[in-house]
Amino acid sequence: MSELPEKSSKPAARKPGKSASKSARSRAREFALQALYQVLVGKNEAADIDLFTRDLSGFHKADSAHYDTLLYGCSEQATDLDKLILPLLDRSMAEISPIERAVMWIGVFEMKHCLDVPWRVSLNECIELAKEFGGTDGHKYVNAVLEGLAPQLRSHEVQADREAGRARA
Repeated sequence: MSELPEKSSKPAARKPGKSASKSARSRAREFALQALYQVLVGKNEAADIDLFTRDLSGFHKADSAHYDTLLYGCSEQATDLDKLILPLLDRSMAEISPIERAVMWIGVFEMKHCLDVPWRVSLNECIELAKEFGGTDGHKYVNAVLEGLAPQLRSHEVQADREAGRARA
């Protein structure tokens, strides 16, 4: 199994301090994305990927409980997550990049099951993942799909944000 490649148009080296400022949850999402990529592309079992991923450099800085929740939750509920995502797509699921698909799984799963994570945080984190690892405009697609599902999955939060002028009507 290989690590998820970084987007080729970005320099290989990260900016100094950028990595150090990431939260444990942000790191958990990155490692979950790498593992879910292996589920989608390599057709590997989550438990096998989990063992490999935990050995990757920097995993000890991630929120391992959140990583577990995302990896196992998304892989076990992949069909249900796809059913929520599919109506918002303008193409078939097979035409969606595995990176964007995995990022959308993470966002939908968090909005649906991780109620301690505000919907806007999940949305923003997923946009950042798509920017870092996905295609050139993949983050725009992820944003549109997740923002489209937010009113269905987090209606009270979205409504409160609309009333406060923080979300689109």
